Amino acid sequence: MPIREGKAEEIYIVCSGEMMAMYAANNIAKGILKYASSGKVRLAGLICNARKTDKEFELVTAPAKKLGTQMIHFVPRDNQVQRAEMRRMTVIEYSPDHPQAHEYRTLAQKILDNKMLVIPKPLEMDELEELLMEFGIMEADDEANVGVVEAA
Repeated sequence: MPIREGKAEEIYIVCSGEMMAMYAANNIAKGILKYASSGKVRLAGLICNARKTDKEFELVTAPAKKLGTQMIHFVPRDNQVQRAEMRRMTVIEYSPDHPQAHEYRTLAQKILDNKMLVIPKPLEMDELEELLMEFGIMEADDEANVGVVEAA
């Protein structure tokens, strides 16, 4: 909605290295592309909110490049986030000297310094699936096995 109404100009997509997150990021890029010609909206980068999946850094960096952008920051997963949330606080409020607080400060500085604003080039579904196969996340025969239960 903010993109369509011209209220958003610099978009950061938060995702992880999971298939559905990459699919959603690509769909957001399609939305940015749709409104880029009639407004100032641009993709400023992907932020990986890590889930500790296999080859996650590489799996977010590769589609970012194909989209014509960057992975601006890789935020590692840390339980300090949950500890802070339980106290209804941010990590920076709860434990300002914790390494996770440093990650958020680094991300903020990268956003402030970022000059890379692009009109994205969204991927076709086949391209996205090829990346998953390239990094060993999905086997080449998975397409034929859609809906087939894994053998016990």
